[in-house]
Amino acid sequence: MPVNREMVKELVAAAIQARSRAYAPYSNYRVGAAVLTASGKVFTGVNVENAAYPTTMCAERVAIFKAVSEGEQDFAAIAVVTSNAGMSCGGCRQVMAEFGLDTLVFIADDQGNIAHELTVHELLPGAFTPKDLPRA
Repeated sequence: MPVNREMVKELVAAAIQARSRAYAPYSNYRVGAAVLTASGKVFTGVNVENAAYPTTMCAERVAIFKAVSEGEQDFAAIAVVTSNAGMSCGGCRQVMAEFGLDTLVFIADDQGNIAHELTVHELLPGAFTPKDLPRA
């Protein structure tokens, strides 16, 4: 699915709106994400922190897991919004890579200014993907 500027603007706006629902009482670093599927559906996610830190979940993974749980596995783009346009963590990059290295990634601040526009492949060069696993 080709992604045009209007779609990117709407995707970033959805991530900004989602960010308002983040649960970040420990870091106060609220993150919102919105993933656009090849079928045109948008799924949002927020970071959900936990007092037991390792069980915290990132916004990008929440959005992707919601989409997958609804039967979507082909993604065109994902927008990630933080206060300072912070980049996705390694775990989120790996989850993005699982579903397509050509997926477009837009990293924006809370005002909607896009600081980074790249593909998952550019975000995670040398990604370990399903093709790296031996076939049974």
